[in-house]
Amino acid sequence: MLARTGVLRQTLRRNLHPGSLTSARTLHNTGLRLNPSSSSSSSSSSSSSNTHPFSFLPANALEPKATRSKGLTEIRGPYYAPVTQTYLDELLKDWGEYVDGVKFAGGAFSLMPEDRLRALIDTAHKHGCYVSTGGFIERVLSTSGGNKSVISRYLSTCKNMGFDVLEISSGFLSIPTDDWASLIEFTAAHGLKPKPEVGIQWGAGGDASVEELENAGTRDPKWLIDRAKAFLDAGAYMIMIESEGITENVKNWRTDVISAVTSSLPNDKIMFEAADPEVFAYHIQNQGARANLFIDHSQVVQLACLRRGIWGTGSTFARVVTFEGAGEHFRKGGKAVHNEPSEKY
Repeated sequence: MLARTGVLRQTLRRNLHPGSLTSARTLHNTGLRLNPSSSSSSSSSSSSSNTHPFSFLPANALEPKATRSKGLTEIRGPYYAPVTQTYLDELLKDWGEYVDGVKFAGGAFSLMPEDRLRALIDTAHKHGCYVSTGGFIERVLSTSGGNKSVISRYLSTCKNMGFDVLEISSGFLSIPTDDWASLIEFTAAHGLKPKPEVGIQWGAGGDASVEELENAGTRDPKWLIDRAKAFLDAGAYMIMIESEGITENVKNWRTDVISAVTSSLPNDKIMFEAADPEVFAYHIQNQGARANLFIDHSQVVQLACLRRGIWGTGSTFARVVTFEGAGEHFRKGGKAVHNEPSEKY
């Protein structure tokens, strides 16, 4: 039996040599970046780091990272775990195609030595990822009393350190909508992309218990939507939807809020906090593979497999699909052309 198994292995090795199967598919067909200088017919079993030896297997097509406006994935950087430069570099070497942004949490960056912080930000940039401050401006606002010069110095320092996106959250603060909108404009004037975070939960963002949040109360979803629209008009490049009170630290998910948000706001302008596999699976189920999501750095692989439709749980396995022609269709105006050749699309 062992001898027959050995012969079978040798036969399989000869017939299934990697060089005979690797496909040099283009970026348009696979949604993945391949190194054009790589040869798919290499006789070596070790392939270039930029090739995908299993690209011949069917998987959902997603927009290439360089032009992606939907299906964005933002990951949490240092906070619950010390995401170091070495770790981030190795993570993005393997999975960088599926990561669009890296976000600091809890103002952790303010405690780092300048050279180490720059190195971490530069590593993200090296892999084509933007870097977000997270919502630390809440503390800057509260400790400065909203002093314009202090806020300006904070924004300028963030810009000089290499940050790209400044998240403007106010889960702990009461701030007039007009002031919030002015802060968005002020942030943009400093060369940063303003990303307001809005939600329905008062006191969100501090790992409060379910009971504490229930006692604090929630806002009407219309409050969230009205402000999100005002902030987009003020120049916000995207809106982050706070998960607390909706899917995080609640006894029952507020799926009605998610539905109201996705029905009222452009899907390429909203990103949902979803740092829980059940939560991001729900968003993919209901919004599709191109939902913009914020997750933990440890969940990159699981979400990538779900977006590409190659794996999932009982409710998502082999059920998440995309249509390759969708991007071209919407670039041409998103209108059906009846009785026209398929080339029109």
